[in-house]
Amino acid sequence: MTDAKLVGDGAKPAVRLERELQDPPATVWLALTDPARLRDWFPCGVEVEGGEWRVGAALRFPFPPEVIEMTLTGKVLVVDEPHELSYTWGDETLSFQLVPLAGGGTRLVLTDELSAGIAARNAAGWEHCLDRLSGKESASWQQLFGGYSRMFEPELGPQEGPPAEYKGDVDAVA
Repeated sequence: MTDAKLVGDGAKPAVRLERELQDPPATVWLALTDPARLRDWFPCGVEVEGGEWRVGAALRFPFPPEVIEMTLTGKVLVVDEPHELSYTWGDETLSFQLVPLAGGGTRLVLTDELSAGIAARNAAGWEHCLDRLSGKESASWQQLFGGYSRMFEPELGPQEGPPAEYKGDVDAVA
């Protein structure tokens, strides 16, 4: 399933994915901000300066060394609990919007503003991550990456796979 869409209304291209979750926005918010819950679905660790999600707080994103020896840094841009969270993730900007649904669920919208050459890689990775968050099975990362590459290359050009330093299971890439 390749459900990410390209959006181009910002300075950089972006991929956008949506999931309808059964939990209310307050519970989904915790999945986005609680370090213990982030470990269940996010591709790396998340460390927030002072332990509090506030605009301007510095962020660190250490990846497991057995996967890749890399730590990204970032900064919190928007905190509107439980509606919107946005921050930089290395050179990218991640934005999460939480929209309440009838019946108590949440529509989660993830937008990743990124470099054109990594759109397919990240779309495949985020699809895997959001499937984990929602408790769904996902196609293989390689299958997703191939589909997104075919979709995005005409507009964005050649798509890069995992970084050369990547040591982990290619199905865990985000």
